[in-house]
Amino acid sequence: MTLMVVNLGLPKTGTTTLARALRLAGLTVADYRLRGRNTANPALKGAYVADLLYRGYFETGDPGALLSECSAISEMSMLRADKSLWPQMDFALIMALRAHHPGVRFLASRRDAFELSQSMLAWSNLAEIRLPASAVPGMPPGYGATTKERTQWITGHYDALAQFFAGDTGFLEYDVADPAAPEKIGAFLGRDLPWWGRLNVNPMRKQGLVV
Repeated sequence: MTLMVVNLGLPKTGTTTLARALRLAGLTVADYRLRGRNTANPALKGAYVADLLYRGYFETGDPGALLSECSAISEMSMLRADKSLWPQMDFALIMALRAHHPGVRFLASRRDAFELSQSMLAWSNLAEIRLPASAVPGMPPGYGATTKERTQWITGHYDALAQFFAGDTGFLEYDVADPAAPEKIGAFLGRDLPWWGRLNVNPMRKQGLVV
């Protein structure tokens, strides 16, 4: 199966919502990790999408080689104590995806940089510990603990995507706060999205602690 849709947005930009929307639109979606519904291969169940993309890229040249049962990726980054992988910031890997999956459509889910930074701050130890302790493209170890550093990194990622894909009809950046987002995504992909909503909401937001 060839990859048809790949999201290059950062975590906490509505990627879980996108995954469900694409799944209900008939695509087989890999969201951060492979679940049982994504593969019949027991060795791949639970594997991180980022790890599989890099394994495929370096072993075969095709980042999607180990994701052959999936037609879409909604979130691809991986940040653990022992490994930090951000394929959505690796333009050589993105070019390889396009070369091996002709016609693939690239999305970039986005939200306000300050709001995204606050969401990262409130989600587990992502902003306080994991980001500053890790090597992240555009944000070396020791950076990312402040709002200013995170928002600059966030903005830089989307600015880089905009320049890389300038004038490219196979790329769509959308704001998750835009009421017309599902219609724009559906038109871009050439298929209706039968559902759109909010999933995986920050627990602090639920309690009214995050603005």
